[in-house]
Amino acid sequence: MSGYVKYFRKKIIWFLITFFVAVLLNFILPRLMPGDPVAVITARSAQGMSEASAVKEMYDNYAEQFGVNKPMYVQFFTYFGNALTGDLGLSFSQYPREVSDIIGSAIWWTVGLQLPAIIVGWFIGNILGALAAYIRKGFDKVLLPVALFLSSIPAFGMAVILLVIFALKLEIAPTSGGYAFDMLPHFSWDFVKSIIRHYQLPFWSIVVFAIGGQAIGMRSMSIYELNADYVKYSRFLGIKDRKIVGYVFRNAMLPQITGLALSLGSMIGGALVAEIIFSYPGLGTTLLSAVTTSDYPLLSATTLIITIMVLVTTFTLDIVYGFVDPRVKAAQFDE
Repeated sequence: MSGYVKYFRKKIIWFLITFFVAVLLNFILPRLMPGDPVAVITARSAQGMSEASAVKEMYDNYAEQFGVNKPMYVQFFTYFGNALTGDLGLSFSQYPREVSDIIGSAIWWTVGLQLPAIIVGWFIGNILGALAAYIRKGFDKVLLPVALFLSSIPAFGMAVILLVIFALKLEIAPTSGGYAFDMLPHFSWDFVKSIIRHYQLPFWSIVVFAIGGQAIGMRSMSIYELNADYVKYSRFLGIKDRKIVGYVFRNAMLPQITGLALSLGSMIGGALVAEIIFSYPGLGTTLLSAVTTSDYPLLSATTLIITIMVLVTTFTLDIVYGFVDPRVKAAQFDE
């Protein structure tokens, strides 16, 4: 048991170190961007004002309110302390709206879109990969090139393809948004149907992209396991092939579970760019808005949320592996 304690303690220490470094980078990098967002807010609020001293006083008030007139290290520890309590500050671009309110409304769109899409793509891809490894012959010859083709196209590339074909050419799906632009969010069947229509293209762009990579990974691991010594020995002993295949695919699933966990944790990269292409009201569109407007609090909060999702998922995966993977178990007893 002492081996497990040492293993978990080591993982917790590295998690805390990585978390602190991630928070530091989330704070510093947005502030290296050119431009002065406080000046933009001042210019927007001071329209029609001609007195320079009044404009300067307004600028100083905003700078004091956002804390950007303080030394960088003071700003960082203030930001770090507020982040621990869930206070993410006020948005520069949507002042005086709170960042937590913006993130809170956007994150559910991202989770509602990407969580089902990643899981569906993972299941379909792994089933196809396992069948390709077990059946081989014609099925494998068709699946492998198709999977390679799909995996080579990033999610945003697939989003553009689906957008051109189904929205622009065939005109059977809307081009952008999470719901019709002439509707306000409310519970009604018309609104729900509008959400479902706008949901289709972003959803399938992520699913199709996920299928290719998962199918290739599962196929390779299954072929490796099917040729392992324990499979040959089990068949030599006369054990039924159905039982052997069950163990084979269970062992082949371990790396695939890792990939699923990391995909669920990150929900970033091409998938968020796909949201931007469809103007889907999730974290991707929020992140783009924060970058284009130099909105430091919103940008830092968005990247921080994504970072925490990755870290927590990776940490949870390490802990689960400590109990599930026999190789990790053996390593604990050796220590």
